[in-house]
Amino acid sequence: VGVRVPSGTVDLYIAILGVLTAGAAYVPVDADDPDERARLVFGEAEVRAVIGESLRIAVQAVAQQDPASAAAREAADFPAVADPSTDPQASAPAPAKPGAPTLTDDAWIIFTSGSTGKPKGVAVTHRNAAAFVDAEAGLFLRRAPIGTSDRVLAGLSVAFDASCEEMWLAWGNGACLVPAPRALVRSGVDLGPWLVENGITVVSTVPTLASLWPVEALADVRLLIFGGEACPPELAERLAVPGREVWNTYGPTEATVVASAAQLTGVGPVRIGLPLDGWELVVVDDAEEPVPMGGSGQLVIGGVGLARYLDPLKDAEKYAPLKSMEWDRAYRSGDLVRADPEGLVFLGRADEQVKLGGRRIELGEVDAALQALPGVAGAAAAVKKTAGGAEILVGYVVPSEPGFDPSAARALLAEQLPAALVPRIAVLDDLPVRTSGKVDRNALPWPLPGVEEPVEAAELTVAEDWLAERWATLLGERPVRPEVDFFDSGGSSLGAARFVSILRSRYPTVTVRDVYDNPTLGELAARLLAMAPEEVGQVAESVPDVVPVSRGAQAIQIAAMLPLATLGAMRWLTLLASLGNVVDVPWAPQVSWWWVAAGFVLFVSPPGRIAIAATGVRLLVRGVRPGDYPRGGSVHLRLWAAEQLAWRIGVLTTVTGPWNTLYARALGARLGPDVDLHSPPPVTGMLRMDQGSSVEPEVDLTGFWVDGGRVRVGELRIGAG
Repeated sequence: VGVRVPSGTVDLYIAILGVLTAGAAYVPVDADDPDERARLVFGEAEVRAVIGESLRIAVQAVAQQDPASAAAREAADFPAVADPSTDPQASAPAPAKPGAPTLTDDAWIIFTSGSTGKPKGVAVTHRNAAAFVDAEAGLFLRRAPIGTSDRVLAGLSVAFDASCEEMWLAWGNGACLVPAPRALVRSGVDLGPWLVENGITVVSTVPTLASLWPVEALADVRLLIFGGEACPPELAERLAVPGREVWNTYGPTEATVVASAAQLTGVGPVRIGLPLDGWELVVVDDAEEPVPMGGSGQLVIGGVGLARYLDPLKDAEKYAPLKSMEWDRAYRSGDLVRADPEGLVFLGRADEQVKLGGRRIELGEVDAALQALPGVAGAAAAVKKTAGGAEILVGYVVPSEPGFDPSAARALLAEQLPAALVPRIAVLDDLPVRTSGKVDRNALPWPLPGVEEPVEAAELTVAEDWLAERWATLLGERPVRPEVDFFDSGGSSLGAARFVSILRSRYPTVTVRDVYDNPTLGELAARLLAMAPEEVGQVAESVPDVVPVSRGAQAIQIAAMLPLATLGAMRWLTLLASLGNVVDVPWAPQVSWWWVAAGFVLFVSPPGRIAIAATGVRLLVRGVRPGDYPRGGSVHLRLWAAEQLAWRIGVLTTVTGPWNTLYARALGARLGPDVDLHSPPPVTGMLRMDQGSSVEPEVDLTGFWVDGGRVRVGELRIGAG
């Protein structure tokens, strides 16, 4: 059953669960992929039905059905959507076998990029899937396993096999799966705050996306899994902190999502690790003999995770027996690794397969699409890296006739290929080749200035010029005209997210949607200027109007000073009363020792002062939330009174050493294990310190401040370690 439901929706996951519950296998296609791709995938998989948007079903006409039926007419424009409630023919596919699926039946079929230009369907059985779920359940968070209190991010496309990990980390452990809207995932930067708002504790993602999130966005995350692309050591060092498990995983779709894993500590090389339970790994040389420990070679995978290709010829080739290990089936990964007893180290590819944004791409598939374009005599694709560290897929074409239009060619490719496979188009006179006659991808020119037909540079505005500099850092070439399109220049959804993170240094409210809606240099510059009318580089000098606090607010403060001063004097009165009971002084009061003892407990001892201050402060600030409030308003006055109470009761001179954490918790602060707090906590109670964090003396933890005519209240968060 085909599934083509928009990402980030509950319907998508209901559709997948529904298909599996019915005993069928689901075949996912990203809702954003072109119809041509969907037709190809669903045709290759011979699906009987497609679940589309709003969970409506379209049935594919099969040979034994009436070609004139309504279902057949719907299928002619496959994947169309029919409603079984109004079309009885649409609910009558060829009968499926009755009963529950067996271990050898397929659970899902995911298509990967193919070197011949046609995507390859990989079928995963229930045995493969169950082994994968069980292996990961015994691998991650062994001391405190994933459970019903956890919330798992669902942010990856279901056409990407890593989405299976997201789903089954939740469903296999009773946790809550939380779908993220596609627009948020594309933004990269904005997904960070969303993780906090939704209390996400488990994340499986690609390193490039995680690198865009601020560290505090992962404060609640106790399990972070990387996969799909190489993890930079500096990212592992930044995110592998006490209280959080960070794992680097490796595995092709052909071996059921993950074949090996390594826990990252932030120290030493980033490894792809050791095999999951039930998986077998061996590093072999060109003769397919195992290399000695420390040697390098191709990684071959065996064991319970081996899936199969729908194409029997391809399956026999890639899953042939490995005689040196006496394996009946073995998958040749094409990945070069170094054998190491502590875990495998990834070295690169042995063929022309690449990883881009976590997605596996066969350059041969892009080559085939480029060569099929009208007016193209020769073509080749390559991944190039810009000065800003971004990777761009570039399609180099040699036209067969003058007047070749790169923009029109790219638009045609977008109708046939997923967005991740649509390259930037560069026009060459010829392609560099090796002595073997094959295209030398390493010799394809980069950077590109001068590759395409030269154009006369237009005069750019100040805003466009500023934007062009950031554009060039990311995409490798400076746009010379306002009409230059970000996506035609090699920008991708992930590139747009990185671009926005750069622009936010000056324009904090810009979003990825702004880039999609204004893709050209001129349009985006105009959009940025609309956010900040002054020209780029010019600082607006504005002084806010600040009016005095109202007389009413001043009167309240004056009236509150009497009870506050009385509370502050109680510890001194207690000391005076005790003196009067010891020394015969005519003016000293005579008070019962019971009252003196009570006074000492309440107003002199640290626990007493903390109890009074915390109780009074929490009553005063009850209901105050992060935000902006008017100066002199009720929230401002309550915060002022709370600080006055804490100061006059003397709690700030008391809360040193162990008393600090007690006072902070009494105010409502959330402190993890093994924290050190040596500065007074905020009276708002809006403080969070994760495991192993530390605050030294004289650190300002006030948590609110007066800014002109406004009072800003915020939460303080300190990450683990």
